[in-house]
Amino acid sequence: MTLEAAEVEQLISEFKPNDGDLLGALHKLQEHYGYIPVDAIPSIARRFRTTPARVYGMISFYAEFRTTPPPAVAIGWCSGPACRLKGSANMLAALEAVLGIKLGEDTADGKIGLHEAQCDGSCVAAPLLYVNGKVRGPLTVSDVIRLARELKRDGAAGRGTQKKAES
Repeated sequence: MTLEAAEVEQLISEFKPNDGDLLGALHKLQEHYGYIPVDAIPSIARRFRTTPARVYGMISFYAEFRTTPPPAVAIGWCSGPACRLKGSANMLAALEAVLGIKLGEDTADGKIGLHEAQCDGSCVAAPLLYVNGKVRGPLTVSDVIRLARELKRDGAAGRGTQKKAES
């Protein structure tokens, strides 16, 4: 993606240099683009009177920032204690095997990403996954295999055999 510096500068114009606003500007860019384009880093650095290396350092320090476009389907593996106690490590192994990626990676076609997600208190549905932010659980390893195959085949998040958490 090639960005116009003026577009980036406009998006972050409300943030003040030397005022601790770099983090807020990065969040705004990620919200706007879905990620922080590497092409934007020089413009960000100019705005905050710092180096591109420092900007990239902040981006790479925080796990929630991306420098590549997000996948169409984001699978979050819950790393919370309730999910771990109920066998989520086996679910993770199944996901990695079916999707052919490791935790923290996207498929080669960029359509599916697998990342660690922090517990949000949906423990009643443990063990669970988040598919594009929606809780799916409680799940068995068999459910996860079916879901991963379905997503790999057609990206049909929200359809098929996965269970939904009950309210």
